[in-house]
Amino acid sequence: MKIWLDGHLVDEADAKLSVFDHGVLYGDGVFEGIRFYNGRIFRLEQHIRRLFDSARAIILELPWSQEEVCEFTRQTVAANGLNDGYIRLVVTRGSGGLGLNPYLCPKPSMFIIASTIQLYPKEHYENGLSIITCATRRPAPSALMPQVKSLNYLNNVMAKVEAIQAGALEALMLNEQGYVAECTGDNLFILKDGVVHTPLISDGALDGITRAVIIELCGKLGIEVVERSLTRYDIFIADECFLTGTAAEVIPVVALDRRKIGSGQPGETTRRLLKAFHELAMSTGTSIN
Repeated sequence: MKIWLDGHLVDEADAKLSVFDHGVLYGDGVFEGIRFYNGRIFRLEQHIRRLFDSARAIILELPWSQEEVCEFTRQTVAANGLNDGYIRLVVTRGSGGLGLNPYLCPKPSMFIIASTIQLYPKEHYENGLSIITCATRRPAPSALMPQVKSLNYLNNVMAKVEAIQAGALEALMLNEQGYVAECTGDNLFILKDGVVHTPLISDGALDGITRAVIIELCGKLGIEVVERSLTRYDIFIADECFLTGTAAEVIPVVALDRRKIGSGQPGETTRRLLKAFHELAMSTGTSIN
């Protein structure tokens, strides 16, 4: 496997960071997860724009242009000879002294991985997920802005631990006010009486790119979408529920906290959106070659 690291494509064994890198020491950095299908990188420019937005929000100045990072990403995928897969692009604050001061790091470091991923077993896309509500809450936006895809993922990791310990693959996360934020790595949607609903970004959800694609597809399919505060009760009484994310794509949810959602089977609207998403992803994007 070839890894792009600070301007060079190197073998995986040679892709190394300093132990003094503030991304390692303090989780100081940002990242993006990007999918590519059928020889095309899906929504590459949007992902890289969000990466730069995240970096700007934490006062991390990147020495590359957005166009250059897009090209580095394309080169990495091409070097690994992959046609379908997943990209993880990480920017760290860089190597510096011990201590939190980010100004001790003279330049950031960036690496790009192109590989394969399967977030959930295939059968769950057919039969749906049963998820739980975890006790771990999403941080308040005043503490850590949810729009920033930072390397500080321990909050999400501990929520995932709760899910696994409860025998589930995913967990619903609430904010401190008790409203639905998102799951550990995915945005959430419900369908009620023919209308699709999804939590507000201000309630702690990431402004997901796949989330935006689904809202766009709903418009094309004539499905009304409402962004509003949601509670667990809204999910309990929903007709359908599904999650969206770069790695997860679109996956049905058929139960929350042992309560069946709708018929207890993936719904027709969810299936329509999953099909429309796959058709879009397989036919559009930035060519790898």
